[in-house]
Amino acid sequence: MTATPTKDRPWLFRTYAGHSTAKASNALYRGNLAKGQTGLSVAFDLPTQTGYDSDHELAAGEVGKVGVPINHLGDMRTLFDQIPLDQMNTSMTINATAPWLLALYIAVAEEQGADVTALQGTVQNDIIKEYLSRGTYICPPQPSLRMITDVAAYTREHLPKWNPMNVCSYHLQEAGATPEQELAFALATATAVLDDLRGKVPDAHFPAMVGRISFFVNAGIRFVTEMCKMRAFVELWDEITRERYGIEEPKYRRFRYGVQVNSLGLTEQQPENNVYRILLEMLAVTLSKNARARAVQLPAWNEALGLPRPFDQQWSLRMQQILAYETDLLEYGDLFDGNPAVTKKVEALKAGARAELAQIDSMGGAVEAIDYMKSRLVEANAQRLSRIESGETTVVGVNRWTEAEPSPLTTGEDAIMVADSKAEADQIARLQAWRVARDERAVEAALAAVRAAARNGDNIMPPSIEAARAGVTTGEWGDVLRQVFGQFRAPTGVSPNPSNQTEGLDEIREAVTAASDRLGHRMKLMVGKPGLDGHSNGAEQIAARARDCGMDITYEGIRLTPAEIVAAAARQNPDVIGLSILSGSHIPLIGELMERMGAAGLADVPVVVGGIIPEDDAQKLCQMGVARVYTPKDFELNRIMFDIVGLLDSKAVAAE
Repeated sequence: MTATPTKDRPWLFRTYAGHSTAKASNALYRGNLAKGQTGLSVAFDLPTQTGYDSDHELAAGEVGKVGVPINHLGDMRTLFDQIPLDQMNTSMTINATAPWLLALYIAVAEEQGADVTALQGTVQNDIIKEYLSRGTYICPPQPSLRMITDVAAYTREHLPKWNPMNVCSYHLQEAGATPEQELAFALATATAVLDDLRGKVPDAHFPAMVGRISFFVNAGIRFVTEMCKMRAFVELWDEITRERYGIEEPKYRRFRYGVQVNSLGLTEQQPENNVYRILLEMLAVTLSKNARARAVQLPAWNEALGLPRPFDQQWSLRMQQILAYETDLLEYGDLFDGNPAVTKKVEALKAGARAELAQIDSMGGAVEAIDYMKSRLVEANAQRLSRIESGETTVVGVNRWTEAEPSPLTTGEDAIMVADSKAEADQIARLQAWRVARDERAVEAALAAVRAAARNGDNIMPPSIEAARAGVTTGEWGDVLRQVFGQFRAPTGVSPNPSNQTEGLDEIREAVTAASDRLGHRMKLMVGKPGLDGHSNGAEQIAARARDCGMDITYEGIRLTPAEIVAAAARQNPDVIGLSILSGSHIPLIGELMERMGAAGLADVPVVVGGIIPEDDAQKLCQMGVARVYTPKDFELNRIMFDIVGLLDSKAVAAE
């Protein structure tokens, strides 16, 4: 009788989730755990990520949209109700406010009676990629780096099983990074953190701290290249930790990573095809045993359409379970060792990454090279989009084989989940009640301690935990940092000077020139991002393409209020305004902006809007006066440029 083969333990099964309120998210978590999920991955809403309370002006329309709002200890208590934290492995995707959310997590664990030293999980705590691709920063880079290593030093002493940082290359690929750039920029971030951490922990403990740095990566559709990228990550990290830091113990040089497969490639057109894309991308991070992910979370097939339902998340979870438990993958050693094609590709990726790392090192490291890395990402993304537009890169259902049967999966009123429209008001009411019920003297004393630590360089974690216990809110904690360190605006990566990528633009450049001649000045496009959404890829690419088409462009970056955008329009007199929102807050934000445009006498300036916008919402935006609405299916940037020129022609005809 043949013995049953021994199987490796599977990776952690996670689902990135959180929405509406802590109570609703808690119900979702407990449901997913009951279905076989083995770890939690918490998504926080944008106000929480950027250090604002739910009733702040900038939070309007954003509360509970892309994650769960956590304003204080009561919210965190509700989020993990009936979930024993000392038995859970929790990943929190939080960066600028990572010290604060970890402080709240510790305070809740204490309330549950848990042994805090037994807590297992991760805070992402990677601020550098926020300046490059995600935008949820609060402070300038140097104090932000300091707080990353404050968390690491604190966890070394008090939470020995906790991963204090998840170097995140996921959003780098979402912003257009090549595999070589993703490798280099992530590794440069890790070395910047370790260089700073060296002075905060005893020498004898430094190797173990190197071993606790983990990574969070992306896996795209070119799954052979992505698998080779992961093997390159493993080998380069081993090399860096051994040669740069002198780490001798192999276990501390191990490249430990979790993964969320690519969301950039999910298509609104024929969205059922995304199921296959997600499966193939998962194979890239599971097939090679020596470079296998320790945790995997998969998007849902319909995330390009809107918020996935519990069923959609369950479907992605089942995909992981089938691979882990029904196939024989985990019964074998590495399938690719000694494969010459794989070895050749891995070496080429490593060489490209080393060249980028050398360039970043020559500039003084990752913090000093933020502008350089941002511009490289914008350039790489422009090239990626150009290849799709030209048909050089095939995307099934998008630029080839676009004729399709209607999908029964996308029909019906409940095809996607809609965020509770009353959730924001409910959250704000409970926040205000929390403030009334707490001890204000304790709050003021706790905030004073956080302020003192920020100013004098003490570790930010101990006073943050005391502040959590005292009832301080997320916005109050964030305001202290803004007061002490100042606010920051990251580079946009969009140069005012045209690039050399003008092939195929002759016709649209002629149209822009003709429109400019009719206007009597160079046609001007103002690009803006209202709200807290920091996904700036679309805005950057529209601005860059408009610039290369000959338009005069202004793009001031992310996180602007409608009032700020209207004030800028009054100063700059643009011919067209283009707005990008991917957080789902388009209705309230655009509604306010259009009202302000009318009050300022700017109602005749055409406004175009882009984002993940359902068809019903697109109609509502048009009823508000928006001239054009674009969604991810509108990938042809030149067509959008022609549309923008056409708006001016229509305006001229209307004026006559």
